[in-house]
Amino acid sequence: MIFGAILAGGVGSRMNIADRPKQFLQLGDKPIIVHTLEKFLLCSRLDKVYVGVHPNWLLHMQDLLDKYVPDQKDMVVIVPGGGDRNNTIMNIADKIEEDFGASDDHIIVTHDSVRPFVTMRIIEENIDGALQYGAVDTVIEATDTIVVSEDGKVITEIPNRKKMFQGQTPQSFNLKMLKELYHDLSEEEKDILTDACKICVVRDKPVHLVRGEVSNLKITTISDYKIAQAMIGGNAIG
Repeated sequence: MIFGAILAGGVGSRMNIADRPKQFLQLGDKPIIVHTLEKFLLCSRLDKVYVGVHPNWLLHMQDLLDKYVPDQKDMVVIVPGGGDRNNTIMNIADKIEEDFGASDDHIIVTHDSVRPFVTMRIIEENIDGALQYGAVDTVIEATDTIVVSEDGKVITEIPNRKKMFQGQTPQSFNLKMLKELYHDLSEEEKDILTDACKICVVRDKPVHLVRGEVSNLKITTISDYKIAQAMIGGNAIG
């Protein structure tokens, strides 16, 4: 079976323009997370879509389902988020196995709740890639020169841009494999994880690439939010 996993466990907002996490800010006529969820609900290959939400915002998320996707809310399962991104994924993984049992063949498509412009092509290719390879990451080619600095003051290295990619989401996996790799990590190794793909990289599991889109924007800053509002034809909070 194939499951969506939308990650909305954060509570912080770098924008300082609202009293709520950024995934719940309005984008056009509905919250950012609803735009993202609707993209996943359009994918008929997904058996269920899980949304990992901070415990303080579970009721709010349920209210959004009732308001914006009442006819499809049975397709959505809200799960309490964990202390970090990967803990939220593992909470969702545990809930999937509670609901549908453990399987060697379950696929999980994990995605940032604040990337509302993900395309159906990207979701479909993530599913295909995870089925074929077991682990895939969505990336775009780096267009700017990447500069490495060990101390933040002087250049340490300028890598070959042709080998550089910018990571996006979805990141998709064979669920059994991902859980086994994660639980095999030490606490020190877990502390250095930046995303789910690094779970695989740390354990030398190949992660294949899916082509993303520049438009698959992650809304993190006020500038991102204003760009997203322009893309959707709405007005940003100013």
